[in-house]
Amino acid sequence: MTGPRPAIAGDWCYRPHPLPDATPQAVCFPHAGGDVTAFAGLAAALAPDLEVWAIRLPGRGGRFGDPMPAGFPDLVSAVADGLSAYLRPGSLFYGQSFGALLAYEVARALPSALRPRIVVPACAAPPPGWPGSIPPTSEGASDLLERCGLATALPADETIRELAVAAIRTDLTVCRGYHYRPDPVPDFPIHAVAGSSDAGLPPATLAGWADATTGAFTASVEPGGHLLATPLTSGPAGLLRTLHARS
Repeated sequence: MTGPRPAIAGDWCYRPHPLPDATPQAVCFPHAGGDVTAFAGLAAALAPDLEVWAIRLPGRGGRFGDPMPAGFPDLVSAVADGLSAYLRPGSLFYGQSFGALLAYEVARALPSALRPRIVVPACAAPPPGWPGSIPPTSEGASDLLERCGLATALPADETIRELAVAAIRTDLTVCRGYHYRPDPVPDFPIHAVAGSSDAGLPPATLAGWADATTGAFTASVEPGGHLLATPLTSGPAGLLRTLHARS
């Protein structure tokens, strides 16, 4: 028996496993170079408690021909505008790597009534650490894929890998325009996550996320590498279900 067919909502939202309208949302933001396919396994694992709404970034997948906004603030505004019409009360935001920073800033940009119940940044330095933690876009393709956790997550097909590298370079270039604004500090809770096998992010780094909110802050180390949710894994489904129930 197959599950429900994926659905699209506007330009920015992809629903890998659609559920009834009353279902709480887990809005998921992909890593640099990533696409909505990263959250297919997570969506199936979270059903029926949470419905994944994956953010569809330009320049890949079904939006291959769409240009990426020129700067990080423009990207944040575009995502917030495109997402706000579909947000349900009490959502959870999850982002990994580049997507963690995007999830945090989109949550800040939303009107208070639409902000998530909790933001879960995974495998990412806290906001003041960007863009210093961004690898140079001049790195070779194999090095970029390794740094971004995609070396083993992609098929061996050379065309697919070249497209992924191009998307990574675009995302990192946009992210270099990010400048952290400490005020006003939001009050939504944050639970920061590190991957147990992520050599690029020491778990102690997560403590810096505490300064990104005046609300509750918690952190944990979860099984996995730099990318916890991939097309082949369900990622931190148990953690997200627990955090949503607690918040």
